[in-house]
Amino acid sequence: MPNRVVYFSGEFVPESEARVSIFDSALMFGDMAFEMTRTFGGEPFKLRAHLDRLYASMKLLEIDSGMTIDEMEATTHEALERNRATEPGDMDWQIMHNVSRGPLSFYASIFPEGCQPTVTINCWPMIRHLAGCVPKYDEGVHLAIPSQLALPAHLLDPKAKTRSRIHYHLANVQAARLGADIMPVLLDPDGFITEGSGYNVLFVKDGKLYSPEPRNMLRGVSRDVTFQIARAAGIEVIEVNLDRYDALQADEIMISASSFCLCHATTFEGHVVGNGDPGPVFQRLLEGWNQLVGTDIPQQAHDYAAREAAWVAREEAAIRK
Repeated sequence: MPNRVVYFSGEFVPESEARVSIFDSALMFGDMAFEMTRTFGGEPFKLRAHLDRLYASMKLLEIDSGMTIDEMEATTHEALERNRATEPGDMDWQIMHNVSRGPLSFYASIFPEGCQPTVTINCWPMIRHLAGCVPKYDEGVHLAIPSQLALPAHLLDPKAKTRSRIHYHLANVQAARLGADIMPVLLDPDGFITEGSGYNVLFVKDGKLYSPEPRNMLRGVSRDVTFQIARAAGIEVIEVNLDRYDALQADEIMISASSFCLCHATTFEGHVVGNGDPGPVFQRLLEGWNQLVGTDIPQQAHDYAAREAAWVAREEAAIRK
């Protein structure tokens, strides 16, 4: 770890020293709101949109971070600036926010400063994230429906991004039993498609872009960006209930997330989507992404993959010192 630092509840500390108490509500209950933002060209992309959602999640969880959204934004920029010098100038970053209500009051006797909220902001180089995405860009992703259902909004609203994510994890475990490269797409209790375990799912039929209606899923920032790109390109966007039948009839399927932005699906439930190659609508949308962020997104992943081994060796050497 080459001298990265983390904002931890009011101060900047070395990454290796950032520790959350075993009595924190995040560990006890998964009681934590979080967001993952990334940079392009070293600058945070849609940071305010992610922070707006973070604060909406905290409102639903009834967590007060003790910071205004403007203070959180300013501290985020400071965290990034403090870490830039640890990497070459062309490195992009993941920025992770985690906010819990802090240690449970039952254990207050061992916290003389009081049970304050836990707020962390860490910056991690995107090199390993994107290097691992090369097969997704080159070959597409393979999607399947697991037995694990999405949680309906009346039980735990998925529009809030929280660390209570065991149902997503179980969906990943179940998908992995079908094949190491299978990614899950969850249904809601009514049998309608919602989202993946960390990504939104989009469909193309007859040149129109379809999304599951957003009742029982996270309304992804990258999903919204994709909608904006589509509309600017004259592609109609439709949000509607979609089921397995609709997915099997789709001309194209794609997934969106803050890390990889947009990837096409090669198969769904073992059936080839279209001819298996990136479709024309997907290609237009990905090009729109590239233009918007000023980066050839798949090429950046390839560039990082070529550097990954040396980066990992450097990290390991730093830890041994």
